[in-house]
Amino acid sequence: MNHSSLPDAPLFNALRRHADSGRASFHTPGHKGTCGFLPLDKRLDLTELPDTDSLFECDGCIRESEQRAARLFGAAYTAVSSCGCTLAIQGMLAAFAGAGSKVIFCRNIHRSAVNTAGLLGIDPVWVAHRNDAGNGLPGRVHADDIARSLDDNPDAAAVYVTSPDYYGCLADISAIADTCRRHRVPLLVDNAHGTHLIAFGRHPITLGASASACSAHKTLPVFTGGAWLNCADAEAIPFIKPSMALFGSTSPSYLTMASLDLARDWMEREGIAAFRALAATVAELRELALSKGFRLPEGECDPVRLTLLTRPAGMTGDQAADYFRRRGVECEHSDGCAVVFILTPFNSEGDIDLLRRALRDFPTCDPMTEESAFWEAFPARKLSPREALLRRAKVIPTEQAAGRIAGEAACPCPPGVPVVMPGEEIDENCVNILLKTGILRINVIE
Repeated sequence: MNHSSLPDAPLFNALRRHADSGRASFHTPGHKGTCGFLPLDKRLDLTELPDTDSLFECDGCIRESEQRAARLFGAAYTAVSSCGCTLAIQGMLAAFAGAGSKVIFCRNIHRSAVNTAGLLGIDPVWVAHRNDAGNGLPGRVHADDIARSLDDNPDAAAVYVTSPDYYGCLADISAIADTCRRHRVPLLVDNAHGTHLIAFGRHPITLGASASACSAHKTLPVFTGGAWLNCADAEAIPFIKPSMALFGSTSPSYLTMASLDLARDWMEREGIAAFRALAATVAELRELALSKGFRLPEGECDPVRLTLLTRPAGMTGDQAADYFRRRGVECEHSDGCAVVFILTPFNSEGDIDLLRRALRDFPTCDPMTEESAFWEAFPARKLSPREALLRRAKVIPTEQAAGRIAGEAACPCPPGVPVVMPGEEIDENCVNILLKTGILRINVIE
C-alpha cells in the first residue's frame, strides 16, 4: 500500500501500517487476520430488526445461537456479549452476587471486575496467591486458602477466581468448586483467556464452576469484543440477561455476535481437534525454548499458551520481545520477567516456522537475577472500592503518591493485575513497582 496516499485518519493508518509489517501474530485476536474464515461484510452490520432478534430480549436467532453455544460448553445457559469479557464479568457478578454483597476474590483480578465491584458496592475479601508458578509470576490461588476465607466470612455471596491467568497458569478449579459447593456458594471464574480449554476437558464449566466469563476473541476466530457468559446454575438463569442489560450497549455489534456463532460452529466441527493438534506443536516449541535457557511456568498450564521466563536466558521479557519482533514475531505481552505468545490454529505454518527459527537462533547470554512476584502483600485498605471510585480524585506523579489513597485500580496493562486497589493506601513498595512498570502518574483521592 502507498502510505503517502493514506487518508488523514491516524488510527486507521497505524492499523494498516502494522498489518503491512508482515509480522507473525502471536497475540489476540484468535483469528490472526485470516478473515476468509469469517464471511462477514458491511452488509451484515445490522441492528435489531423483526428478523434479526434483540440481544437482551432475544427469542429468535440470537437465542438459538446462545443455545448452541450452551451445548458446546455443557452449560445450562449461555449469553452472548459483543462488549467483551468485561460485560460478561459485569453480568456474572450482578447476577450471582448482587449489589452490596461480600465476595471472596483472588488478588489477580482484572480491573474490569474491580470496577464492577465498585459500581455494585461489593465488599471484596482478598485471598493471596502462592508463589507456585515461578519467579515473576503471580502464582495460583488454592482451594484450602479459599476454604479458610469462607470459614472466616460465612456471609460471602460468591467466590471469584481468575483461571487461566495471563501467563496460562491454571488454578485447580475442580478443588475450588468442591470447596464452594461444601460452603454453598457459587464459584465464578474469569476464564477470559481459556475459552478454548473446552478442547482439553479443562473448561471451568466442565470442572464444576457455577459460571464463567469467556473472552472468545482471545483464542477463537471471533471479532474483538466477542465473549460468552456461561452459566451452570439453573436458578441464576433469570438474572443473567437483566444483569447484562444493566451494563451493556443497546447497540450490540451484529458482526461480532455472528462471528461468535460461526466460531462455535467451527469448534464443534473442527476446532477441538485443531486445538489438540496445536498442543503438540506448542510442546515442541517449549522443548526448544528450554534448550536455549528459557524456563517455563511451573504446575498445570494451558496446553497452547507459550509463556517463557526469560531472565534465566539472559534477557528481560521486554528485551526478548524486542528480539522476537526484529525476527518478525509479535508477542502478546512482555514484562521484566516473561514473554507471552498466544498461538491458535489460525497461525499459519509460516508463523510457526518464524517463531521456531527465532527460538533456535536466540543468542546465548549469561542468566540474569530472577525477580519475585510483586503482589505478595496487600496495601492497607482505607476506603471501600465504591467509596474510592466515586470520590473526586486527581492525577499526581506516581513518585509523589506514597501515603495517598488510590482512586483507581493501578496496574500494568496488559495483563491488568492491580498493584493497588481503589481505596488502598499507596505505600513505597507500590510506588516502586508502578514506576518500574512504567506507570508514572496515578489517580489519588483529593
